[in-house]
Amino acid sequence: MGEQRPGLNAFEEFAARYDAWYDAAPGRLLFALELACLRPLVPGGPGPRLEVGVGSGRFAAALGLEVGLDSAAVPLRLAAARGVDVVQGAGEQLPFGDGTFAGVVLVVTLCFAGDPAALLGEARRVLAPSGRLVTGIVPLDSAWGRRYEAQGRAGHPFYQGARLLTVAEHHRLLTDAGFIVTGANSTLTQAPSDDPVEEEAQNGVVSGAGFVALQAKVRPRA
Repeated sequence: MGEQRPGLNAFEEFAARYDAWYDAAPGRLLFALELACLRPLVPGGPGPRLEVGVGSGRFAAALGLEVGLDSAAVPLRLAAARGVDVVQGAGEQLPFGDGTFAGVVLVVTLCFAGDPAALLGEARRVLAPSGRLVTGIVPLDSAWGRRYEAQGRAGHPFYQGARLLTVAEHHRLLTDAGFIVTGANSTLTQAPSDDPVEEEAQNGVVSGAGFVALQAKVRPRA
């Protein structure tokens, strides 16, 4: 999206490999845990919901999101096959009118954005006044985040393009973009492992959690 970080072309080149990761351990369970964390925060209808950085459409399809946008063309074909109405474009320049969506969802997307502030500004623009933004991140200030960051430094084709955020940075970006946080869930409180175990999502921001989801609304203009 926008100015791409190094390694983002991996999502084109290795789209099938990335998508297949969710079909086997540990990806299958990690996906289920993150989905359970996100689901209670995602607004229902009426009105369409958009995922920015939709990739292969796993989360959009599971959450019932109608529209998905991504800069990478190959994953979008996988998302379309899952029934998502796909659009290729940049998150920092969303090709949608003001107030179009009842919800905008970003799942591990901000860390790959060339300009996260601009992306959030666009999300704010396309949200309906009563709409909600939902963001999911792997916090840098967690053992899971530090593990992925180390793998990125070692040349992992996907993680080397990421700039992970701390929870405080995540919250500050939302505030600066004109949002008020209205809800939060956390999961992956267990230590990083290639053999994760089931756990319940917890309400609120849990210190050290490996996946944190925030829900936010647009702050009314003064």
